[in-house]
Amino acid sequence: MRNGHRLGRRFGWLWGAYGTSALGTWLAFGAFPLIAIRVLHAGPAEVAALSSVGAAVGAAVAVPLGPWVEFRRKRPVLIATDLVRFAALLTIPTAFAFGVLTFLQLLLVSVVVAAADITFRAASGAYLKTLLPTEDLLIANARFESTSWTTTIIGPPLGGAAIGLLGPMATVVADAVSYLLSALGIRAMGGHEPRPERREAARMRAGDLLDGWRYILADATLRPLFFNTALFNALVMAAQPLLAVLMLGRLGFAPWQYGLAFAAPSIGGLLGSRLARPLVTRYGQRQVLVATGTLRALWPIGLAFLGPGTAGLLLVMGIELGLIFCCGVFNPVSATYRLERTATDRVTRTLTAWTVTTKATTALLTAAWGVLGGLLGPRTAIGLAGVLLLATPLLLPRRAAAQSRNRHRAAPDGPPRRYRSRPDHALDLIKPTARESSRPGLHDTHARAPSGIRAHADRPEVGS
Repeated sequence: MRNGHRLGRRFGWLWGAYGTSALGTWLAFGAFPLIAIRVLHAGPAEVAALSSVGAAVGAAVAVPLGPWVEFRRKRPVLIATDLVRFAALLTIPTAFAFGVLTFLQLLLVSVVVAAADITFRAASGAYLKTLLPTEDLLIANARFESTSWTTTIIGPPLGGAAIGLLGPMATVVADAVSYLLSALGIRAMGGHEPRPERREAARMRAGDLLDGWRYILADATLRPLFFNTALFNALVMAAQPLLAVLMLGRLGFAPWQYGLAFAAPSIGGLLGSRLARPLVTRYGQRQVLVATGTLRALWPIGLAFLGPGTAGLLLVMGIELGLIFCCGVFNPVSATYRLERTATDRVTRTLTAWTVTTKATTALLTAAWGVLGGLLGPRTAIGLAGVLLLATPLLLPRRAAAQSRNRHRAAPDGPPRRYRSRPDHALDLIKPTARESSRPGLHDTHARAPSGIRAHADRPEVGS
């Protein structure tokens, strides 16, 4: 990727808006659980419910929004979802100031923000397809990926310092303001966005809610990538609470060592994202997708052999560096590949289905691995997740898609006949994994995963 490749003023505003909201997300990393514990004196069960219930209900609320957003202009939707998140988050410090903050309010805000996150991600992918030409797809995705890793590296330490000095409410305010600034940035883009043409019945039907899943499952190349992404993310995330128990409990690592073990390797994501375009140019999109998708699955099993002391700390850092570097390359390439395979008037529903499935699978396997950790011990459960991850490369797309870019401008070859007159232009937007998997307090429990892990696990996606 060349930094000098210009993508235009409108993309610059969008990129700036993305970076601002991503930094706000990471500044407030972990704020919701802290508020629940320190301010509301919530117990472990309530903190876990704040994560699981908020994410699950938010995902359910987002399902009908996908078909509704599909046939509306996307920029107003992006602005509206930013403003909704700004207003929702701002109610927390306001209620705290008046002494009326409750756990129910935290839960409701987590639901609203989770639903808005999913809707924003889905609409952003569809919008960017109309903003940039096909050949700039990977460049834009790599720039979003680099920005995500940069904010992942600098956000949590700054947020932690702010929480220590000013308390968690200050970081919630910062996060809320970041959404307001993002909305203003998207508003400043200007330009005209044509209204999408709706070729179906004027009113949304119940069957439309499943259109995203139908489209994915009917495409011979999207389908394996869909299952690979959901399973890989879920298995990586499922092992993280157990790794925290192992490192902070039985192996006796200090909290600062635990944080360092996952923060420092995040530089690998920044380096990987910068290499994505040169590697694709030299070796080809599918080859890089399969190679990095395979390599990223080889690292986690090493965590089962973690020991105490400096050697153990270096082992974790080495494994995370390799894993995050591979994900840094894989994520923008995967996002590009997926958008090229998706017709323009199916993007919002497809991305909504993708994100909802990823979140649901992660929640399910995290709960299951919690039980396994209790029965078998954390080390054995971590090892089992690593073994299963070794099988995930079998789900990567093996079928060549060299002609997909030309085919899908007029007709994707995988989906059913009723989709084949849909046009396709080209592009995806990478929202931060922080947005999907690390929204403070929405998807984090008291045993939440560290920032680096969460960022590489749930990506890509402004395009999972």
